[in-house]
Amino acid sequence: MIILRDLSLRRADRLLFEEANASLLPGQKIALTGANGCGKSSLFAMLLGELQADKGDIEGLKGQRIAHMAQDVAATDVSAGNFVLEGDAPVAKLLGGLKLAEANDDFEAAAKIHTQLEACDGYAAERRALQLMLGLGFEDSDAEKSLGSFSGGWRVRLALARALMMPSDLLLLDEPTNHLDLDTTIWLQNFLKAYRGTLLLISHDRDFIDASCSAVMHIEQERLNSYKGGYSDFERQRALRLEEQRASAEKHARRRAEIEDFVRRFRAKATKAKQAQSRLKELARMGEMALAHEDSPFEFRFPEPPRGRDPLIEVRGANVGYDNSPLISGADFSLRNGDRIALLGRNGSGKTTFLRSLCGELPLLAGERHSSEGCRIAYFDQQQVDTLDLDSSALLHLQRLTPDAREQTLRDFLGGFDFKGKRADAELRPFSGGEKARLALAILAWQRPNVLILDEPTNHLDLDMRRALEIALLEFTGAVIVVSHDRHLLRSTADNLYRIAEGHLSLFNGDLDAYEGLILRGSDDAQDKVPAKAEGAGKQRSTVDRRDQRRAAAETRAQRRPLEQAIKKLEKRMETIQEQLSAIEAALAEPSIYELEAKTKLTDLLRDQGAHRAELEELESDWLSQQESLEAMIEQG
Repeated sequence: MIILRDLSLRRADRLLFEEANASLLPGQKIALTGANGCGKSSLFAMLLGELQADKGDIEGLKGQRIAHMAQDVAATDVSAGNFVLEGDAPVAKLLGGLKLAEANDDFEAAAKIHTQLEACDGYAAERRALQLMLGLGFEDSDAEKSLGSFSGGWRVRLALARALMMPSDLLLLDEPTNHLDLDTTIWLQNFLKAYRGTLLLISHDRDFIDASCSAVMHIEQERLNSYKGGYSDFERQRALRLEEQRASAEKHARRRAEIEDFVRRFRAKATKAKQAQSRLKELARMGEMALAHEDSPFEFRFPEPPRGRDPLIEVRGANVGYDNSPLISGADFSLRNGDRIALLGRNGSGKTTFLRSLCGELPLLAGERHSSEGCRIAYFDQQQVDTLDLDSSALLHLQRLTPDAREQTLRDFLGGFDFKGKRADAELRPFSGGEKARLALAILAWQRPNVLILDEPTNHLDLDMRRALEIALLEFTGAVIVVSHDRHLLRSTADNLYRIAEGHLSLFNGDLDAYEGLILRGSDDAQDKVPAKAEGAGKQRSTVDRRDQRRAAAETRAQRRPLEQAIKKLEKRMETIQEQLSAIEAALAEPSIYELEAKTKLTDLLRDQGAHRAELEELESDWLSQQESLEAMIEQG
């Protein structure tokens, strides 16, 4: 178990968190959430030993095997397959030593290494590395290519594969889905379900958190608060906590009324399609969860768009691709006022290419494209950020678009994207990727489009900004077509799903749950692609009788079982105490508790806090002792 005890950390003149306490239990899967810049990555750096706390300690890291995902991978001549394989450093070293011994005809050294490889299942390492690459969207032939031949986004995927390859007790993943498509995101989600170590995950993808994590640690107001369950559970618990802390929630009531009114209006028009019904449920739930995001700095709307003539955009018999090589053939598609469409398909199937052709950026290889009079398209992709003038301010960008607009009107609009006061006047160069993406969205919204074409709009956006974007899209009366790996965004904004598969575009008759099931049922395809060569080494394994070993292992497990049960009981009690402490600390954060008439209650709370902390320390000490005994027994066995 890893224990964060009274941690305080300051970067420059900013306090990130103070007296933070939390426990990471073995095998627990935790999402670390909070606004951009609150200290999530700094906490990762502390766990990795790259950053020291100003105060407090992290206990239990000694002896832990920690794997983490690098954010930058240099473009070297190392092959992609070897780069991933080296994630399992001990096995990679053995395989390298084996090649050297065989090249030198050192048969004695080679025999010794073969024994070591068999003991650690090292012969399967190359196959595991290839399976990870296939699962993350690579082809068989990519294993032989150099790192330098891949783009930055694909090198980040290789960094993820390398982290997953490493045998670990603690796995740290920082935004692992940012460069993944939906299909690959679902594969990763399934992989993490089977991971046996402790997972600490930074992600702004709420559906991914719900599917992968059983707890949330949320950084807010320099505190670290723990919640049980996924992100949806966190929203409910935080909403209750905030509701208890506020006697009045006028903003909540107004916001919920607006969303409920939208739900009523939408319900009258909804079709019986499964995706439309899923969206209705999502909209209703959003109203219930509004309070959990009441303190969000983001609140904006797309200006009311002019209505164009239907169909706004239409393609017939379209071949889409590059250099006379179509990715999609014979596509028929039309977009009308009010349409809300999500585009699905594997990485490389042609989703982005189709969007670029749809908005007229890329000419069709064959077929026809028409856009109606009055069609005003806003196209967002990650390259939008690259078009920003980094030496100018957010305000100046809008002023260049509409020189006659009142400055206060522009400032009010930018304020909804959290560019307030001096922030609206600051030059963009030092802004984070998320801030630049927010501004790119603001610029598109300001131009009053009636067609929004969005390609992965949520990359680099935190959860509060994603929610604000969802609500803005719900209220947008124009047409929307979106590609995203964020399933929550797709559920709340799309009425119809289109899928690109095997070079064809077609309506998908189902909802996102059905699509996820389709992807998971096809997950064995990647294994079928593994070439026979990768299996060859495994055939060198000895076929000796394992019955005696299995019998000995069973006896050892029986001896360990009482210790393991005692440890589980301690972990369950520690979790209960931690939850009770969180409730006490929430009550102590109430200003009213320090008024004279609440003196008795304050005394009781402080007494209970002290007693709970003392019990927690005793339980943690007992847990560490039992764990050491178990580890010693494992080493002897």
